[in-house]
Amino acid sequence: MTVSYTLKVADSRFGGFSKLLFRWKGSIYKLLYKEFIVFVVLYTMLSLLYRCLLTEEQKRLYTKVAQYCNRSTDLIPLSFVLGFYVTLIVNRWWAQYTSIPLPDQLMCVISSNVHGKDERGRILRRTLIRYANLSAVLILRSCSSPGTVVSLGKPCMPAADSPQRGSAAPSVALSLCPATGFMTQDELKKFESLYSDFNKYWIPCVWFTNLAAQARRDGRIRDDVALRLLMDELNLYRAKCSMLFHYDWISIPLVYTQVVTIAVYSFFAFCLIGRQFLEPLEPGQEGDLDMYVPLPTLLQFFFYAGWLKVAEQIINPFGEDDDDFETNKLIDRNLQVSLLSVDDMYQNLPPAVKDKYWNESIAQPPYTVATAAETLKPSFLGSTFDMRVCEDTEQSQLAEASPSMPRIQTPLLSRFFTAASPAISIKNFGRGSRGHPHLRRPRADGGFPSPYPNRSEDPELVARIEEEEKEEMDDEESQISKPTTPAGLPRVTQPPVVSETQELPLIQVKSPSSSSLGADQTESWEP
Repeated sequence: MTVSYTLKVADSRFGGFSKLLFRWKGSIYKLLYKEFIVFVVLYTMLSLLYRCLLTEEQKRLYTKVAQYCNRSTDLIPLSFVLGFYVTLIVNRWWAQYTSIPLPDQLMCVISSNVHGKDERGRILRRTLIRYANLSAVLILRSCSSPGTVVSLGKPCMPAADSPQRGSAAPSVALSLCPATGFMTQDELKKFESLYSDFNKYWIPCVWFTNLAAQARRDGRIRDDVALRLLMDELNLYRAKCSMLFHYDWISIPLVYTQVVTIAVYSFFAFCLIGRQFLEPLEPGQEGDLDMYVPLPTLLQFFFYAGWLKVAEQIINPFGEDDDDFETNKLIDRNLQVSLLSVDDMYQNLPPAVKDKYWNESIAQPPYTVATAAETLKPSFLGSTFDMRVCEDTEQSQLAEASPSMPRIQTPLLSRFFTAASPAISIKNFGRGSRGHPHLRRPRADGGFPSPYPNRSEDPELVARIEEEEKEEMDDEESQISKPTTPAGLPRVTQPPVVSETQELPLIQVKSPSSSSLGADQTESWEP
């Protein structure tokens, strides 16, 4: 049922997509032609009614109503509501496809870890993979419409005999009788004897785990690591079955679907009246061009209504639409491939020999004449891999890092640090200023100028800072001259500590960027 056109658009060429417009199966014409015909018929009836049957007074009244309806179409956010809804539907549609359980990984694990070429080994491998396929069949028959499985001529069973419950449970299409090969007679009896109010797709998975544990006890599975790998793959397979069941159970909220549907239908209901040809109200007033076929309105209906029909088609991809999933093909493919993998291909390997490129350091496969030119193209190594050295000398010249190199700090950060830090003292302040000699330029009188020349300095505070700097330098010289302690460590002299209760004058600091804020705006720093 899936319409595939991948080969038609493999190469971009002139009119590539245009050729797809003439296909009928799976096309928008097939989905929309009935609604389109109804819209055109209603529009034609209203046009004939206005042109032929209404009086002049009635035409004036109809003109006012039509103008009101035409203005009302701008109040409906159709593009936003419909676009978001279709995006949600498409994402959900693809997520449902990726949730379909495929036995490919599980069959490889079974074929490599369940050993035995005898009849018992074959039975174990085939039964394990058959249980996995049975679980997938149970979940697919619970969420697919009946016609998707009946088409292959598989025998049916009455709905009353089916213990399953799901969206398609009232008319179950695929039989679970032993003739189909998915269950034996004993398994069917065991399955029907287990009563549950919920879907029982998980029962074959439990049978799988018990049979795998028995195979481990019998030595068919040789270690616990292989058993754990088998259980992990089964859990992934069962999780996909569960996710598919929940996608069928939990739909997109009905209120959202109703809102989108009402928005589209009400929009075009206003268009039926508001997009009609109208005669001018005043005798001398110039009227619009009389287009018997409202082409822009018809195209607008085609786009918006077609958008809604796309969402309607793929909201449940397990139906019988042209682009719905081919459930029959999936079931047949999974059963055939999985049985072939665990039975006929078990330990059935071709001989391992030296390959063609055994003695070649670089393998170079042959090309056809049409693709031989591809080998001459260089490999991509990176967009800037072969970039030449920049001509700018500052970009290419290396510089050595130096401890005396000044570090520029952002002056704006000082605005936020108004509170005094416990680690800041007068001595640290002096040490920090002495550690950056490039920030202190000597004056003619031998002193150092203030970084803010317009600000008067406190002579008492300056004298205290110079005194502490001198004491610190004397302490460093005395530590160098003093001998070490008996433990071999230098004797450390405690620096004088400023008392917490001692009041220090407030230093008025002007921010370097304060010129942009105003001359009177300053910051306070309290040591």
